[in-house]
Amino acid sequence: MATNQQRREAAKRKLERQLERRLEQQKRRRMIGAGVVGVAVLVVAGVVVWIVSANSGDSTDTAASSSAAPPPTEIQIPTQRTALPKRATALPNPTTCDFKADATGKAPKKVNPPDGKNVPSTGTVNVTLKSTAGDIPLTLDRALAPCAVQSFVSLAKQNFYDGTMCHRLGTEGLQMLQCGDPSATGDPTQDGQGGPGYTMPDEAFPEIKYGRGILAMAKTQAPNSGGSQFFMVYGNADGLPADYSVFGSISDEGLKVLDAVAKAGIANPNPQDGTGAPTKQVKFTGVTVS
Repeated sequence: MATNQQRREAAKRKLERQLERRLEQQKRRRMIGAGVVGVAVLVVAGVVVWIVSANSGDSTDTAASSSAAPPPTEIQIPTQRTALPKRATALPNPTTCDFKADATGKAPKKVNPPDGKNVPSTGTVNVTLKSTAGDIPLTLDRALAPCAVQSFVSLAKQNFYDGTMCHRLGTEGLQMLQCGDPSATGDPTQDGQGGPGYTMPDEAFPEIKYGRGILAMAKTQAPNSGGSQFFMVYGNADGLPADYSVFGSISDEGLKVLDAVAKAGIANPNPQDGTGAPTKQVKFTGVTVS
């Protein structure tokens, strides 16, 4: 049987072991607590970093979206004029022009076809297109395209162009303004179909070069399909084939008007070629011929 001394020593050792276990448990608790705190700190730090990053990104996006859109890049327009082409061989003077009734029967504005007999192929005609954007003086050259000049002058004297608007502006690649469709309304899907009710023969020749200051007739891909529509080149005309009759030139005053129209941009660009109605409307209020 254990003595009292032995019992006291055993109790002491048991108490010591209990104390050791408690200390060990407390130590473990402190370690676990420190680990949890450390993890919590890292999580909080991560959340803070994420919030800061997210807020920073939102601020940038918001600034970009709330600020006004950057202005469109100003188009580059050459200042050097393109010289008028010259025929290698002059046309007979006078000549004959075969003006034919338009097979489509589309004539939004009734006019009389010009006389195609004894058409002069020498000399020039001064014309001023009066428009809502400003006056555009032109010089028509009969030696280049006598039929186109004959038709244009005839239409002008019949007030055909009065009230019509220029429906197609190009600012890249082919920098030109196309006009002369009496049915143009500003709708790029519909404009460009109207004419005077007749067509004229093509008068293009290989020496033709298009560029700033050149006045030419518009047409479809079909031969001899020109009518009342024409285009005024105020800048580059890269890659345009020599298929369109050049019949005159644009004055410096007129080019300034076209430059201003071009720089105002295109209101509703066609996704196919980027052309469309000019933002700054050009509507003819009258045409003078001298």
